[in-house]
Amino acid sequence: MREILGRRRRLRFRRKARAARQDAAVTFAVQWDWPVLPGVGLQEPAPTTKTAGDGDGDGPVCACPDPDCVVPGAHPFDPGLLAATTDERMIRWWWTRRPDAPIVLATGGRAPCAVSLPALAGARALRVLDGMDVRLGPVVATPTRWSILVAPYGLERLGELLCAKDSVPSSLRFHGEGGYLLLPPSTTGTGQVRWEREPLAGSARPWLPDVEAVVDALVEASRTTPGGGSRLAY
Repeated sequence: MREILGRRRRLRFRRKARAARQDAAVTFAVQWDWPVLPGVGLQEPAPTTKTAGDGDGDGPVCACPDPDCVVPGAHPFDPGLLAATTDERMIRWWWTRRPDAPIVLATGGRAPCAVSLPALAGARALRVLDGMDVRLGPVVATPTRWSILVAPYGLERLGELLCAKDSVPSSLRFHGEGGYLLLPPSTTGTGQVRWEREPLAGSARPWLPDVEAVVDALVEASRTTPGGGSRLAY
């Protein structure tokens, strides 16, 4: 009986999670005008019979054809990134067919861009930026990286911004035109994607800071570490 009740609870939880994923994808696309598409996701684990001494396996396996994929489940594949859309019918069709697919945001253009850091550095950065009274918008967190969403920018502008700096923390990555970012409540091979800073409730479209303001603050935070070094190192 306990086993049956446990299965029912797991099934209800999975259905709720699937509905939440589709609702989130529709909100991003329709209400916020952010083009999204389903990520490749993970392979369903094949049932196996373990024997004494067996390990837990090699971890999550990406559903893409690459057996050595380094970001299992966490990238576009079929459809490709160019298929990202804000069309509600397409969004619902995708997630009805693939309810466990992660939500991928196609960054750049009219969509948000992002500046990301390793998770530990990201947590440090947010504490420092809060102390500097830097206004931030939504922040996406995974077990491995945190991403600060910023207003759209072009590659030329980003290049000029970085060239003007004496140095930029090497841990920073930039998700701009032609890039992508996973959005909550996705699940990938590295774990759950969540909001570290949620968009304000009731926002017609979340406010986003300018990339220059965020990069300036991150560079300053990296330089002002007591004793030398960088708060934003890996």
